[in-house]
Amino acid sequence: MAERLVVERLGARGDGVAETEGGPVYVPYALPGETVSAERDGGRARLVAVDVPSPDRIAPYCPYFGVCGGCAAQHMARGLYAGWKHGIVAAALAQARIATQLDPVVDGHGTGRRRITFHARLRDGEVRVGYMAARSHELVDIAVCPIAEPALKTAGPEAARSIAQALARAKKPLDVHVTATDAGLDVDVRGHGPLQPRERERLIAQAGALDLARLSLHGDVVVERRPPAIGMGSAHVVPPPGAFLQATRAGEAALAALVRDACAGSRRIGDLFAGCGPFALRLAEFAEVHAVEADAGSLGALDRGWRGATGLRGVSTETRDLFRRPLLAPELARFDAVVIDPPRAGAEAQARQLARSAVPVVASVSCDAGTFARDAAILIDGGYALTRVTPVDQFKESPHVELVGLFRRPPSTTRRRPRPVEPVPAGPVAF
Repeated sequence: MAERLVVERLGARGDGVAETEGGPVYVPYALPGETVSAERDGGRARLVAVDVPSPDRIAPYCPYFGVCGGCAAQHMARGLYAGWKHGIVAAALAQARIATQLDPVVDGHGTGRRRITFHARLRDGEVRVGYMAARSHELVDIAVCPIAEPALKTAGPEAARSIAQALARAKKPLDVHVTATDAGLDVDVRGHGPLQPRERERLIAQAGALDLARLSLHGDVVVERRPPAIGMGSAHVVPPPGAFLQATRAGEAALAALVRDACAGSRRIGDLFAGCGPFALRLAEFAEVHAVEADAGSLGALDRGWRGATGLRGVSTETRDLFRRPLLAPELARFDAVVIDPPRAGAEAQARQLARSAVPVVASVSCDAGTFARDAAILIDGGYALTRVTPVDQFKESPHVELVGLFRRPPSTTRRRPRPVEPVPAGPVAF
């Protein structure tokens, strides 16, 4: 049975939060100041109707919004939206008791997402392709994704559907990773076993019909019709199939600009969790760079991109698992600046070694405000000053936000062993 709730604020995942005698209730797609009818299930509720709408409520631009789980915020006016994204970072810093300059949110969406994962399922003899519904395993079949780059909006779902149909006889759920590159779409399929000869023939034919640059299965190339190159500064990189890339071109450029500014004047820079080189290849325009990454394929792509470029300074590479074997403080002593860009789990082990080092500047790039705050507390306790944090919104309409934090070690800082820091929860934080 529906009950009326008054929404007071937004949670970190974009849900409206209503305070009740039984505690907070999270209502997806409800906004602060609204009175809504909702069906409760413990601390969560399903929105039934908006009885008194907020002036910050706007019409979503995607026909799948509210059903597809990919977007959480298309109903928010842009001012409220920017404040929500800013607040996610502010809340994580406050929870870790970190005070610093928090810049306004930088719009990193640009022309849209350049990499998307589509799920493909066979149901009642028909291939369905799309995204999962919010907090559900139900698939929402889609024909267009408005937040994607123009090259992916309709061509992405079309490519995923065609490839899934070519493999439909196996009756296996597939994940189809589609990336827009300078040479066309790069597609990597996951979930299928070894290809039979006829399946391989069908995939090669589909790649030609769809004019794909490259098609691979679990990272193994089935056919490469053109190298799927991506520009990174003055270099061009061909990432391995399924490799990590920043979600948008504009987002990568914004993050790289902040990293460049942080490292300005440095002569030798360590780029940790370097990936395919979005920072290393730009930093090499003015400094020697040592790039460290666990994935050898990504480092190989970085190295080839560097060797094919002109005007760059030296870039050395090291394949190393920084979670298990972080660079130790003596190894870090050779750098004037260090860039870290870890996965969502953060870089706690590496942060502890940096805290013991004398590196003057650390630029920390993160896609999770909670783990960033945890690692930032370690660096601060080791003598660094966090002088600036800049949120970058490249995951438009989602609860995710990228950020860049700039840490500087004052020349007069006395080195001391950092105390243990309580981890900051990485889950939803209401504010």
